[in-house]
Amino acid sequence: MKLLREWKKVFEADLDSIITEMKDSLESPAILILTGELGTGKTTFSKAFVKSESDEGTPEVSSPTYSIINESGNIVHADFYRLKSSEEIIHLELPLYLEDKEFFLIEWGKAYVNEIKKHVTEDFFYYELIITSNDGEMSSRNYSLYKITDL
Repeated sequence: MKLLREWKKVFEADLDSIITEMKDSLESPAILILTGELGTGKTTFSKAFVKSESDEGTPEVSSPTYSIINESGNIVHADFYRLKSSEEIIHLELPLYLEDKEFFLIEWGKAYVNEIKKHVTEDFFYYELIITSNDGEMSSRNYSLYKITDL
């Protein structure tokens, strides 16, 4: 993996500007694996990312309690928290969702990258965004963006 960018002490109010900068670092179509402990803000980031591309109201981004995959404009968002094995990826029919999409955000997707690659066209670039909480500052996060080069 190759580190592309880092952002330190990011608050939720900063996400719009961080996402704008991040998009400048991503080649598309892009698969962005969101990695972090439970409660670090993967869904919050996804909502802000989808909203940044949306011209209409509230974006469709859900926690794992709801649907696994949502589409919004040129973005697909998936939350693989509830998946039990990589064999479940085939049943998601990812190619149907990804046609003509620019971004595919996947929460809890790191364990499934190799399986995803088997079901997605070769033109996608793979990235991982690692989100961590700042010690003692529950409201700020650190973001590290990597390009996944070892697939």
